[in-house]
Amino acid sequence: MTDFSRIPGAPQSSNLPLLSGLAADLQDAGYTVDGVAAFLGEEASAALGREQVVPALLVCRAAAEAGTPAPVAAAVLLWLAGESVAPARLDAAFPRTGAAGLLELGLAEGDPETPELLRAAVDLRPYAFDGAVNDGAASTTDGGAEAGADSGNGDGGPTAGVQLWVASDLGAHQRPGVLPHDHVLGIGQASLSLAQLTVRRPVERALDLGTGCGIQAFHLLGHAGHVTATDISGRALGITRFNLLLNAGALGIDPAFPERRIDLRLGSMLEPVAGERFNLVVSNPPFVITPRPLEETAEERFTYRDGGLAGDGIVEGLFRNLESVLAPGGTAQMLGNWEIQETVPAQDQGQDQETNETQSGWHARLRSWLPDTMDAWVIQRETLSPAEYAEMWLRDAAENRDKNEYAASYAAYLEDFASRGTTAVGFGMVWMRRRTDPAAAPLRRFEEITHQLESPIGPHLGAAVDLFDWAADHPDLAGEHLVAAGDVTEERHQRPGAEHPGVILLRQGAGLRRTNLMSTELTGFVSACDGDLPAGAIIAALGALLGREDPEFAAGLSAEVRNLILDGFLLPAQP
Repeated sequence: MTDFSRIPGAPQSSNLPLLSGLAADLQDAGYTVDGVAAFLGEEASAALGREQVVPALLVCRAAAEAGTPAPVAAAVLLWLAGESVAPARLDAAFPRTGAAGLLELGLAEGDPETPELLRAAVDLRPYAFDGAVNDGAASTTDGGAEAGADSGNGDGGPTAGVQLWVASDLGAHQRPGVLPHDHVLGIGQASLSLAQLTVRRPVERALDLGTGCGIQAFHLLGHAGHVTATDISGRALGITRFNLLLNAGALGIDPAFPERRIDLRLGSMLEPVAGERFNLVVSNPPFVITPRPLEETAEERFTYRDGGLAGDGIVEGLFRNLESVLAPGGTAQMLGNWEIQETVPAQDQGQDQETNETQSGWHARLRSWLPDTMDAWVIQRETLSPAEYAEMWLRDAAENRDKNEYAASYAAYLEDFASRGTTAVGFGMVWMRRRTDPAAAPLRRFEEITHQLESPIGPHLGAAVDLFDWAADHPDLAGEHLVAAGDVTEERHQRPGAEHPGVILLRQGAGLRRTNLMSTELTGFVSACDGDLPAGAIIAALGALLGREDPEFAAGLSAEVRNLILDGFLLPAQP
């Protein structure tokens, strides 16, 4: 990989013995997710997850006063609580590395207000994989939970119980003032969401587009033969390289030859990988919609969230162009924002591939961005008004600390949205695939699901796409044997004394946790789905029972059954 080992302002990763010693020191000090939780206790740990450091400081102070200053306390004070620490205390807590080593690595720096003490130069916190990628969760000292990564194709990578450490820039609660414009995010809710979303299956080549501190690359190393990670920020790539080599053993990387498993590249969006093909692309891109002043320069943008295009142009560009870096059958999973506009221009109205009806609404513009050969499944998880959106992102970068600057920026957001007739902003997750057969009917699914989903959701999305492919290969369901999915339950509601239920619901206990309102005949069909009779025989029997043996009844019920298959309520019976 290009050498990002000594990027100014980023942790240094050229001294491999020192990095190895640091990893051993952190482990021995108990600076792990479980170790920090055990030292701080439940209340202080929960407060730290809310970026409230006072309870953690009180625990560290009490330990020192009791004469039992555990080594982990020095790490908590320095990196999690943002306190300055005496070099002698760091020497004792990290004997292989010492205060001098932390200075050399760029993890600590002198405190200008108290020169005899050292303060954190970056954030460094534990990160633990607690389960296999499709079954478990990983935790951080932020209180987050996400999909872990398993050993996938056997090329190495984090497995259950593996401890990692992740460096990033100090957050707003750890430093005064507005965040620097080249700020590199740590593990936040967005990165956790993307890790939960990604379908973890063995692939030959994977791309982490906009790697930041490298967390998605960590996961990809568990099931990809080779990973390419890109970013527009050299500092981000410097931090990623540090994180990779600090955790080299756990990630299955030879620190002397990291390029055998992962390649880091500097550049904007897809430019660094133009002409290449990947089996999987994941991205938490800089999708935040930001006003574009005429006099703006690249240095004035928050590179971790702002791609420099007007409106939702970053997301639009990825919808249109990800096809160019996907191998046939390759998939992409990403997060994004999109504008919901008061009126949808005629040229932006999408066309439903199955009904040929013009589609309007929040997804019309997204449909219009997709190449004909791309499948897409978009789940909108949340919508915000322009005012709510402005408040969230101004607060995110601590721009609300200057009253006058905050008012001007807030007004600029509202004016920018109004110029395009934007009434709301949608946030959600996107799955896309380059079809192997361009002539095949595409998967184009756009839905809004705001309730809580199973975590991680990636395994369910992968299984749901498999069901779509199965249904496409079986246009006639008459001869197919079906069963209800194991998590499906039936719920009936009726008035007291009523002979029959007025409402019958089918519910999923896992995955997207859908609820389907059932007709009498569809309820009867599902009740008979034990795998013994083919679908056609069940439909015929119901038609005879209900006095509906006409072709319209059979066709309508068959269409409803197909929808239950696509939603995961019904599955093909196993031979």
